[in-house]
Amino acid sequence: MRRTLALLVIALFALLGLPLAAAAAPAQSLADVAGCQSTKRPVVLLHGTFKKSGWSWGNLAPELARTGYCSYTLDYGNGGLNPVADSAAELARYVDQVRASSGWSTVDIVGYSQGGMMPRYYLKFLGGAAKVNALIGIAPSNHGTTQPLAKLLGATFCPACGDQAANSAFIRRLNEGGDLVGAVKYTTITTRYDEVVTPFASQHLAGPANRVTNVVLQDACPANLSEHLYIPHSSATIKWVLNALGRGGLADPRYRPCG
Repeated sequence: MRRTLALLVIALFALLGLPLAAAAAPAQSLADVAGCQSTKRPVVLLHGTFKKSGWSWGNLAPELARTGYCSYTLDYGNGGLNPVADSAAELARYVDQVRASSGWSTVDIVGYSQGGMMPRYYLKFLGGAAKVNALIGIAPSNHGTTQPLAKLLGATFCPACGDQAANSAFIRRLNEGGDLVGAVKYTTITTRYDEVVTPFASQHLAGPANRVTNVVLQDACPANLSEHLYIPHSSATIKWVLNALGRGGLADPRYRPCG
């Protein structure tokens, strides 16, 4: 019996993209980067469900610093478990703090999984479109997931999981009237091997080429085996993010990050 329970726990962690054990650098607070000076727009980093910033951005954050960006990380929603709308309200307050601290009127946002979708609620319903230049989503749950565990966990201890179930009331409201808001530019970076946000193509956003770029890692890098858990750490993903940030938020679909 105990062995069966242990296997179920391992399977649950795998399906949700949870690390069974993780050693990660602590997330940076506003105070940590208060002295950061850059001619580039500040970047807000948002983790996914069941995650923390230190685990999610251990590879990307140093590259952002190396290339001259000041990045700000927000640990939101009790590890991303709280209702997505509540987490979006946290983001709204945090973006105002970043703007005040950095002196910039707008920020760029890079989010993983729920963190790539949740800002869209902020953009659409909480006035964020005037304060955000671009949203770059890594495996974002933009149109929900057909993964059955989303509804199961949503009915127990993870309201955000239920919000992210395909065709939930939250997802329907979020996408009603179209995927885009204001003048914000969007990039999505996805993997064909995603086992958490399914189907993977549901992560893409609909819109004109001057507003949206949707890239699939394997289209550019056929040998890349990244799935949901690994995609934020992949060197190809990091290069795509830097490419998008360097082009005002829109990744170049012809770019080849594995070359």
